[in-house]
Amino acid sequence: MINTKSYFLSQPHQPFFLFGVIWALINLLVFMLSYKGILILNIAPIEFHAYSLIFAVFTQFFVGFLFTTFPRFCQSEVISQSFYLKVFLLLQTGTLTFLLGALLHVNLVYLAALLLFTGNVLIVYKLYSIYKNGLMPKDYGDSFWILTGFFFSLIAHLLLIANFITPSPLLYTLGVQEGIYLYLVFVAFAVGQRMVPFFSHSMVQKQKNFAGIVFGGFVLKVLLDIAGFVYAEIIVDIALSLFLLKEFLRWKLPIFNSPSILWVLHLALFWLPAGLFIGALANLASQISGESFIAMQIHLVLIGFITTILIGFGTRVTMGHSGQAPHADKLTTNIFWAVQVLVIVRALYSLQAGLNLNLPWLFDASVTLWLLIFGVWAWRYGPVLYSGKKIS
Repeated sequence: MINTKSYFLSQPHQPFFLFGVIWALINLLVFMLSYKGILILNIAPIEFHAYSLIFAVFTQFFVGFLFTTFPRFCQSEVISQSFYLKVFLLLQTGTLTFLLGALLHVNLVYLAALLLFTGNVLIVYKLYSIYKNGLMPKDYGDSFWILTGFFFSLIAHLLLIANFITPSPLLYTLGVQEGIYLYLVFVAFAVGQRMVPFFSHSMVQKQKNFAGIVFGGFVLKVLLDIAGFVYAEIIVDIALSLFLLKEFLRWKLPIFNSPSILWVLHLALFWLPAGLFIGALANLASQISGESFIAMQIHLVLIGFITTILIGFGTRVTMGHSGQAPHADKLTTNIFWAVQVLVIVRALYSLQAGLNLNLPWLFDASVTLWLLIFGVWAWRYGPVLYSGKKIS
């Protein structure tokens, strides 16, 4: 029986953040071993990697943050402990079952997908209820766009489940593209473009319909990718990156003239246009040369933008909600910088593949960095999440 009086379970971000880190370590280690042929999985290693990161790792962080803050965004009642613990148990049971299914028997993968999708439905249901019943106006504001991204998580989830049942390159590609750009990237963007200027005390008004324009750009990007109109997608990527960059610069964020707990969020924002732009150039080079740059854009955006902003927000929320001033000491600042090194190393791995440089050790280096980053963060902040330990 769960001890609902436990400090660890007293706030929604605590269990989701801690288990998000645990699964980030376990699942990427399993992916590395399977990618190198040391472990044989019952599903393709790349499918294990994509599905587990989207719905077993990043979703945990999203839920931990939004179950804490979304009621405030919408001026609604907080989420009850009984509800978020139900979601928590579904996600952990589903993630463990998915891992066992990948290692032992594919039937467990189907069960895991059912558990994780059920959790996904409950998350969207609760966010929609908060939005619908909150006191904030029901317009096209930040809460609306966050909720929109989560609705697309359900579609992406169904597509990837369908691919498990009846393997199809189209289902897999559409599910991954939608899951990454219309769910992960867009939700992180929708939260970031609301919270980062707020934390930075930026008084500049955002461009009207900013989030809506960005969402439309991502929808167009995904449709063009699925249709195979590569050059048109490249144009959209470049246009979207320049649009984002222009808007972010207009906010006049203090970039590095601020504490590291804040500049890491600024850096994360700028990785989004940078990742789209560099990725577009890599796609163009791939079309010209016929060589693959191994998902350079996806990793630039997922690590540079999403991982950086999650580490930044996760540290801030963990400290602030344990009664401590949100700050980053020297160790935490080094973690922030290590994420940037990870982005570069992973980009170099994609680059060497496209240039046929035969430097496979860059893959091992990027996975090792990921494990070190999340391992050190868990060592530093795990006790804060679990017991409220004070950090001097």
